[in-house]
Amino acid sequence: MGGTWIHDAPNFPGPQDEHPVLAVVALIAVVAAMLLILWARIEVHGTGDLEATLAEPAAADAEPVSPARDSGGATAHDVDDAVATGRWAAGFAH
Repeated sequence: MGGTWIHDAPNFPGPQDEHPVLAVVALIAVVAAMLLILWARIEVHGTGDLEATLAEPAAADAEPVSPARDSGGATAHDVDDAVATGRWAAGFAH
């Protein structure tokens, strides 16, 4: 291959060693962000929905529900309209 690898470049700086303290600070920042998001969710929505979900019986005890039958398939006219709308939205109208 005729290309030059970036590592063969004369001014490539090489790998940068990350200081361990910086890695720990980054990890703490990520955990703090996750806790802040959790706290905000609890403040905004409360815990009622979580408690209700955890208090429900297991899904294995419930009977499976069959999916609703489709009322009818798409007609050729519906398909043509959908294709034309998609082409118009994507800019391929012509």
